[in-house]
Formats: sequence, structure tokens, C-alpha cells
Amino acid sequence: MATYNRAHFIVETLLSIQNQVFKDWECIIIDDGGTDNTTEIIKPFLKSDARFRYFNRESTYKKGLPGCRNYGLDLSKGEYVIFFDDDDIIHPQNLSISFSSIESSKADFCHYGKSPFIDTHPELNNQVVSLNKPITINDIQDIVTQKIGFASCTILWKKSCFSGNKFNEELHYAEEWECYIRLITNGFSGIMIDNILYYNRKHPNSNTGEYFNNNPLRKESYTKAILLVIQNLKQRQLLSYYLKRYFISKSIGFKEYNLFMKILKVLDLPIYERLQWQVFSKVLPYRLMIYRNKRLIEKKI
Repeated sequence: MATYNRAHFIVETLLSIQNQVFKDWECIIIDDGGTDNTTEIIKPFLKSDARFRYFNRESTYKKGLPGCRNYGLDLSKGEYVIFFDDDDIIHPQNLSISFSSIESSKADFCHYGKSPFIDTHPELNNQVVSLNKPITINDIQDIVTQKIGFASCTILWKKSCFSGNKFNEELHYAEEWECYIRLITNGFSGIMIDNILYYNRKHPNSNTGEYFNNNPLRKESYTKAILLVIQNLKQRQLLSYYLKRYFISKSIGFKEYNLFMKILKVLDLPIYERLQWQVFSKVLPYRLMIYRNKRLIEKKI
């Protein structure tokens, strides 16, 4: 768990971890240089429960979530790992269900569902394991487009998956999306279950909240992650026409970062195909505008 100035949220998060039905765990908290009273707030947990361990991020790891998570990975002693955020809540059966699912399926990871909340805390009802389907490299298209949502905190991984596959510390948003796609393209496969085992708190100061409020650091990081993912998929010959179209469509929302031209550079396409995508990029905003106006007219009718 990376933490940064979340003294007002972190106690609830730590309590939800402490209340796990599965007891054999360690929680490594990495402070990213916060200036609030987080250290004082978590002292009771550190004193009363040896499973909680607290560290300040070392300077050999870059500031940010990726650096903190990489440091935590290097410190961790277990065979499995989940990355938790410092403002969320986890279901008391999170570890027991995800661990039993990954063990019974002999998979490299277990993916489970999440549900957002703002002020009203979720009801943590007792759950029975509900297996859905395996996840393999054949699902890469749905993972890239986030039809299968690989959020940072919704997967129990075998720690061995991260051997040589750490988080990119240059990224400050979408770092887990880029990293997890890399893991899948490296051949790791898992199981997806239907259970909701994670509850993410919605507030404007989260990384996601800052991204949707057009924080330039988060926005630029997303463009960097997109280019890294494209490069990876291209190298592994997994870049379908559909995915090219998906990324080029995405680039329309990032004109200030010249993302479209950067994507074309990474793709290194033949002249004719390059021209096709340039035409597509020019026409798409008008097609989207016509589509939106059509929908508005239909609603009025």
C-alpha cells in the first residue's frame, strides 16, 4: 500500500485489511513523503499487529505510486501480492476468496470485481465464490480496451509474475494498466470471478479524480502509457486493426500532447496505411458530432 497524506482515510482501509477472514498476510505500507500525521495515525496498528509494516520510500525508487509499489514488492515475503490503495475498503473475504480461487484453478492471478462509493459505506455481505471464466492472452483486446477492467487493486497475483516486470516509475497514471497488459502479453493467465471484493472511494483528490479533472501530470502520463502499450503489442504482433482504431480514436482527446502523430511514429506504417489513418483521424470528430446530435434528436422525439 502506497500512501501520501491520507491520514483522514487510511484507518478505515487498514481496519478492513485487519478484519480479513484469511489471517496469514503482511501489509507493507510505503509512505511517499507525505507531510500530514499519517505516521501518528497508524502507530496503533504497528504496535498491536506485527503484520503491518511501515516504511518511507527510499530514494532509489522514484516518487509516485509505481516507485512505492516496486519498493513494496522488493520488501514483501509472501508468494502472492495485492496492491491496495490508502483510501479504499476491502471485503473481509477478499483474501480468502481470491486465494482459494487462484489455488483451485492453478492460475497466475485471480481477478475480482469492485464497486465505487462516496460517503455511504458499502454493505459487506457474506459471499460465496462465483467462478466466471479464465483470462488469457486471447483476452488482450478486452483488457486493453478495459472491457475487462484490470484495476490496480482488483487482482491477487502470484508474486513471481513480477520477476522482471515491475511498474514503470516514469508513469503517474495508468501505470497498472500498462504493467498488467505487459504481464498478460508475457503469457501469464488467470481466473476472473464475479464477486465484488473491493470498494473504491470516489473523491476529487484521488489519481483518477485528478485525471478526470484534467490534471496535466495524469493526462500526460496516460499518453505515455498508451505509447508503451502500443509498442509492446506491436513487438508481440498483437496489434489488431481494432486496437489501432481504438488508440487512434483515443488520441483525439489528447491533441495538446500530439498523441496521434506519436502513435503513427510508433506504428511505423506503410505510407498508404498511414494516410488512411490520417483521414480517419480528421473525419472522426465530425462523425462523433453527427452521432451525438442524432442521439439528442432521438431523445427529444
